[in-house]
Amino acid sequence: MSSLTKFQLNGKVALVTGGAGILGQKFCAGLMEAGARVAVVDVDGGAASAAASQLGENATGFVCDVSDATSVRDCVEAVVARFGGIDILHNNAATKSQDVRAFFTPFEDYSLDVWREVMSVNIDGMFLMAQAVGRHMIANGNGGTIVQTASIYGLVGPDSRIYEGSDYLGGPINTPAVYAASKAAVVGLTKWLATHWAKAGIRVNCLVPGGVSSGQNGIFSERYSERVPMGRMAQADEMVPALLYLASDASSYVTGQVLAVDGGWTAW
Repeated sequence: MSSLTKFQLNGKVALVTGGAGILGQKFCAGLMEAGARVAVVDVDGGAASAAASQLGENATGFVCDVSDATSVRDCVEAVVARFGGIDILHNNAATKSQDVRAFFTPFEDYSLDVWREVMSVNIDGMFLMAQAVGRHMIANGNGGTIVQTASIYGLVGPDSRIYEGSDYLGGPINTPAVYAASKAAVVGLTKWLATHWAKAGIRVNCLVPGGVSSGQNGIFSERYSERVPMGRMAQADEMVPALLYLASDASSYVTGQVLAVDGGWTAW
């Protein structure tokens, strides 16, 4: 097999949680372009179906609340019934809670209910989906690949100066402690699963996006870019090749690793 052929995913089935999101749609399209059949999974079933329909007949939308064990079990069973198995799990779903303004509340006044809501998706959901899909992969006997989306703020603390004058999603933003804590937990879970499932032929790695341009105001974009060695925010498309590397045989001897696609942010 040539080096370039190892990036191909022909015949593989990929399940992507948060598949209808800004990055999720790009990830699904990239996996499909590489030859995979894709299960677009999202808590918004209508959005999942719409995203899948845009990709074509080799993609199907599924509704799933990753924070609910029954919903996860039913979703995985439905994907296996539709496609015959799961070779790749991209554990990508995350939340800013049902109340975005509450999500960005200063730490000293942060609600425990919001904290638990975010954790229920950002880390509990990772656990539940990895457990359900991993169980299937072990029973199937063919191994598999799991890629989990973390964040640069799971590796380093935020620079609060970049948020002065910021505006996004209808108001000022910051990086809440719950987000950083949940994404750091994703890194820890990734390393644990990598060692736990290595003998089963299941590789588990972590994709760490830097700040992606997605409608932030000019002040935020400028200040964020000044903090990045490469001098700019990322475009969503720039995350996809890293996913394809980790999901494919191109990374056949790579597990338990954390790949930051951040323009050098964490290299300072």
